[in-house]
Amino acid sequence: MQVQMHRDTPAWQLQVWLSFLMAVFLCGVGLAWLPGQAMAQAFMVMGYVFCLSAAFVLAKFVRDSEQARRSAQPADTPMFKWVVWGGFFLAMGLTGWGLWQMPINETYKAFLGVSWLYLITSTFTLAKTLRDKHEADRAAVRQAQ
Repeated sequence: MQVQMHRDTPAWQLQVWLSFLMAVFLCGVGLAWLPGQAMAQAFMVMGYVFCLSAAFVLAKFVRDSEQARRSAQPADTPMFKWVVWGGFFLAMGLTGWGLWQMPINETYKAFLGVSWLYLITSTFTLAKTLRDKHEADRAAVRQAQ
């Protein structure tokens, strides 16, 4: 039985990667020229990296949980669910709080905030695109056997 697997177009994959790289670039520019003390700059860089990694982990967790639900296989432990969601909200909350509290120009805060949210949304899109490609590749190998 031949199963047709959906694949993203190369144009979509390029757009997703360019969007993610643009978000990383914009965040990097904003953080590189962040006014203030070095400790505040380090906090914001750590916050952005924490948010980025937490978004990738959350995207994987949600996708794995859905796949486990469909196949009736055991998913991750309930505690891991709390760790993943808690880590994501903690990363977002602390970074947002740090940005809100920084004594910098409101326009600069807006730039950092928008670029940060752009980074998070493009991260979820990239994670989905990469996972879809991986699943399509695995299905093609299984089908070829």
